[in-house]
Amino acid sequence: VQLQASGGGLVQAGGSLRLSCAASGGNFKIDSMGWFRQIPGKEREFVAAITWADSTYYANSVRGRFTISKDYANSTLYLEMNSLKPEDTGVYYCGRLSAGSVYRSSSYDAWGQGTQVTVSS
Repeated sequence: VQLQASGGGLVQAGGSLRLSCAASGGNFKIDSMGWFRQIPGKEREFVAAITWADSTYYANSVRGRFTISKDYANSTLYLEMNSLKPEDTGVYYCGRLSAGSVYRSSSYDAWGQGTQVTVSS
């Protein structure tokens, strides 16, 4: 599977962004997918995931502000981010879950190239 992330940018605190992750070469209808973020010097951090059954999972820090969804017609994963905070700054990666916990980056076997999100205060 190939994943192509896009949609990042610079936004003021309180603003919104929508990240996209276009998938090709896999079976998007049955793939569970997730979003992680990373800042320099830190490990990749779980943000949100959606399973093949459309169950969703969120990090406590983003629950109520972020929404993950899948567009099956276009094989695209989305992350709608509202009420953004400076601590949401980082490089956001989309991934495909292979096996194991949705919360662990080691459970994912394919990643997009990352898209930078910067939230200014």
